Amino acid sequence: MGDNFSFDKVEWRRVIEPDFKQFKIDFEYSLMGYDISLGRLDMLLRYAPERGHCRRHRHLASTMTLVLDGEQHLTEFQINGTTRAICRKKGDYALAKADALPHLEHGGESGGTVMLSLLTQDGNLFEYFGENPEDSWIISIEDYVKNWKEGIIYGSRAK
Repeated sequence: MGDNFSFDKVEWRRVIEPDFKQFKIDFEYSLMGYDISLGRLDMLLRYAPERGHCRRHRHLASTMTLVLDGEQHLTEFQINGTTRAICRKKGDYALAKADALPHLEHGGESGGTVMLSLLTQDGNLFEYFGENPEDSWIISIEDYVKNWKEGIIYGSRAK
């Protein structure tokens, strides 16, 4: 990230969902840049210490992940009903194709920060899942950018 970059200069938006009982949803995110016509969105995601999770989801866009600080832990739900655990540490890089498997994602005991660069062909970035995995909704690049500009937390379920 270079010598001039500081996490303190980034506009962070915090997401906490205390009513969600299955795991601790506690993370921050920041929109770094986007090009809607190209289907490109770059963001930072920072997990709270003590295994703060983001929402259960799957990536509909091709996603590059770079762990900038701490750890990123994933529990991927396989098609055959099993799970696969993945642990990435500072400096680890991953590239996932579009239409990834649903997963849980959290930081380590000290949290973690990742850079995500997403590229979508059809405009859709993520599919989110409620406490019941059959309850899902999709967030597009247009939704994400519009929510950011309006100060609304992206990915929140429309009421």
